[in-house]
Amino acid sequence: MRKIVVTFGLIAGAIMSAMMLVLVPFDGDFWMEYGAYFGYTGMVMAFLLVYVGVRRYRDVEAGGRIAFWSAAKVGALIMLVATCCYVATWEVIYYKFKPDFAEVYGDYQVRKMRAAGASEAEVAATQAEMAQFAEMYKNPLVNIGFTFLEPLPVGLLAVLISAGLLSRPRRA
Repeated sequence: MRKIVVTFGLIAGAIMSAMMLVLVPFDGDFWMEYGAYFGYTGMVMAFLLVYVGVRRYRDVEAGGRIAFWSAAKVGALIMLVATCCYVATWEVIYYKFKPDFAEVYGDYQVRKMRAAGASEAEVAATQAEMAQFAEMYKNPLVNIGFTFLEPLPVGLLAVLISAGLLSRPRRA
């Protein structure tokens, strides 16, 4: 199981990391607004490997049958390896190349509110929230935590769908 988990987890992690590395050089409002769509598309593509990895485990190591929870365990481990790759890539990008990301994102949110006609009180509240977020985001543990949460919903969905589609309980 270990070889399958590591292999498919690293491939999925490489796909997510590559997507992030491709998108990082782009700056500007378009990427602030729509970059998440590209990022989550990459995550969905990467987490398709959860299905492939669980199927391979079922067919090669489990004799063609696997219970739902065993399939979910294999899928969750693949997702964990991939997510760790994603987090590690972001940490390098953030601390080496984009240490001002939180401030730039906060400025974008404020500009967006002003363009939408928000009141100065609303803008000031958002500025305070963004400043607090930027300060909090400088803490590596908080940064890692937020980054780890980004692919988690997509990954959990991939795990549950894969386990549901691939589980074949042993016959009595």
